[in-house]
Amino acid sequence: MPIRKGRMYDSYIFSDHERKNFSILELIRRNGPITRADISKVTDLNIVTVSNYINSYIDKGLVSEGGMEASTGGRKPTIVKLNDDNVHAIGIDLGHMDASGATMIGLVTNLAGKIITKVKKARTKDTMDKIIENSLDLIDELSKKKGVDKNKIKGVGIGIGGVIDEHLGTVRDSTKNGIRTSYLSIKGMIEQRFGFQSFIGNDATFAAFGEKMHALPIDVQDAIYMYSDVGSGIIIKGAMYCGASGSAGEIRINYPRNGEYLQASKNLSFLLPTGLDLGLVSQVKKLVKEDDVKTRILELCDNKLDNLTVDHIIEAAKLGDTLAIELLEDGAVNLGIRIAYLVNLFNPEIVVIGGGIEKAGSLLLEPLRRTVRKWAFEEPANVVKIIPARLGEDSVALGAASVVIRDVFIQA
Repeated sequence: MPIRKGRMYDSYIFSDHERKNFSILELIRRNGPITRADISKVTDLNIVTVSNYINSYIDKGLVSEGGMEASTGGRKPTIVKLNDDNVHAIGIDLGHMDASGATMIGLVTNLAGKIITKVKKARTKDTMDKIIENSLDLIDELSKKKGVDKNKIKGVGIGIGGVIDEHLGTVRDSTKNGIRTSYLSIKGMIEQRFGFQSFIGNDATFAAFGEKMHALPIDVQDAIYMYSDVGSGIIIKGAMYCGASGSAGEIRINYPRNGEYLQASKNLSFLLPTGLDLGLVSQVKKLVKEDDVKTRILELCDNKLDNLTVDHIIEAAKLGDTLAIELLEDGAVNLGIRIAYLVNLFNPEIVVIGGGIEKAGSLLLEPLRRTVRKWAFEEPANVVKIIPARLGEDSVALGAASVVIRDVFIQA
């Protein structure tokens, strides 16, 4: 398969033909089986144009016609459906490392985005270079799974946590001691070893696109995905927005150097990251060790603080533990202030809360919504809906696979 070169994020330079391809095929993916007439109505394209596009998709094996829709009179219209199993896409989430570790997730979907197979593996605390090497083995394993046809795989998407510079070809861990490595070489390694088109992007951006493609209503055009407190993915006019170099979405400042970090942390607390767990795990450990605070959180982690995760805190809060509830509310306020700023800046229709912290439900979401209403301007605050992510742990990998599907659609 020839490898097509180009920038992944250049949605704004799609040709009219490519935009129509995506509009029609995404509608069929979402709402099919569907008639040509209904496609014409929804896309606002005339029936002749729609028919010409559909005929081209049929020739390429992307869609097929069959069956008849009920009619009130006259000739019964045929319905168009996606040939789901003619294309496979691989999505990889390299995992975002935090205090409790990380998990790499790889999956294969069909053209409709339905998961065919999935693999989860623990991500070790290693260099980014080593983690990327492991991702190649994961791709190889996925391509050999039962139900997967390697000849049908049209591409691989990989979501990476970190600051990506598309021009320089780098991805840098956004932790204090981040490691810099080339991501263009990742693309080259994938394409050379497997012959697949590949797309490398920020994990929050891919998670945002995954929610857009698989969970949000098709007419939602402007949305933000909050990957807890480690980054955000931005959707503008239905497309991923990644800025001039591909690194847009970071909701923190860069770490100062030369001993300036401690001073900066006092003055810029709302601009410094608290982590995937909103800093809750470290707060519990500090309170228990230094202040001997009593909490049911300890019971849930078997009195072993080294085993403590944010899930234990969430579970304790749901059981009524006062400390856990207060910590979740504090975390919600801190995160809510950041979201309020983004709501003012981008005026989104929806903000999706993901990264695992959304499992706290209303214990987190209600104080978060109150905070946004308090700190955002009234007009955008009244419009935005703040909801939990629906794709859970699969959001990044599904989003990465969806980028491959998008590419298949626009190139149809």
